[in-house]
Amino acid sequence: MIRYALKCIVEHEFEAWFSSSDGFDEQVAKGLVECPMCGSKAVTKAIMAPMVRTTKGREAPQSLAEAQQAVAEALHRLRRHVETTHDYVGKAFASEARDMHEGLTPERPIYGEATPDEVKGLVEDGVPVAAVPVFSPATDGEAKIPPVMPVASIIDKKLN
Repeated sequence: MIRYALKCIVEHEFEAWFSSSDGFDEQVAKGLVECPMCGSKAVTKAIMAPMVRTTKGREAPQSLAEAQQAVAEALHRLRRHVETTHDYVGKAFASEARDMHEGLTPERPIYGEATPDEVKGLVEDGVPVAAVPVFSPATDGEAKIPPVMPVASIIDKKLN
């Protein structure tokens, strides 16, 4: 397995594991690799420093299922926080965020939906946004990460 540092077209950085260098190339060519923050499929390898161990001992690795559960629970807490403290503006998110940034409307915490191109435009214009994965609540009470996560975005200077 090979771990790569990756970067999307709007400069989000993240890591992913692949079976080989060819495996990465094949998955990118098929459109299977996407940014977890904005959903962009325009992903490239970023410069990455080699990992060097400084100790001989190893900690017991956390199981993949435990790690996924922890991430899913954190995402659910984030979603609940955003839904209870922000105004939902739906597909008008990009225009609402831009209007607030330009001083045309009063600032307030909002969330909604934006396409990767809209998010890229907002980021390029200096509008403070963050992509947040959105998914349906679990039916069995267990938090789950979906196979595909649509993009929602929030703007909230208090989170910085």
